[in-house]
Amino acid sequence: MIASPALVDRIMVVMEAAFDPAYGEAWNRRQVADALTLPSTHALVVDAAGLPIPDALDQAPVPAGFVLTRHVLDEEELLLIAVTPSARGRGVGAALIEQLFVAARQRGTAQIFLEMRRGNPAIHLYNKFGFRPIGERRNYYRMANGDRIDAITFARSI
Repeated sequence: MIASPALVDRIMVVMEAAFDPAYGEAWNRRQVADALTLPSTHALVVDAAGLPIPDALDQAPVPAGFVLTRHVLDEEELLLIAVTPSARGRGVGAALIEQLFVAARQRGTAQIFLEMRRGNPAIHLYNKFGFRPIGERRNYYRMANGDRIDAITFARSI
């Protein structure tokens, strides 16, 4: 997927609002744009109602969430998912996951993987959608203050 500047702009609006800098999880604009140059990387941006915002739409609604994935063979990796603080608790994250499942099935995906830091409140969303822990990486993430946090790997068949 070759990303338009508008798509990257929309992702960055959510990225900058959604990720706490203390955890160092947010990607910068270059990382997002570079990832989207790969044909195996897919992005979906939604508005506050959880509806997709078409990439080509000039006067788009304000983005409220996005998901970024990488598809290889029959597996998909959820690289990033984010919802702006003002849209949390309104079903936007659930809408992103549901739409991811539909798109991933169309790409021939049999299993979706993701990795998150221990203590991430998104675990409730992942559990709701049937993701189960399959592994752990001790001290994998480094916080802005230098502390280390474990990573937990999850998987779900679709």
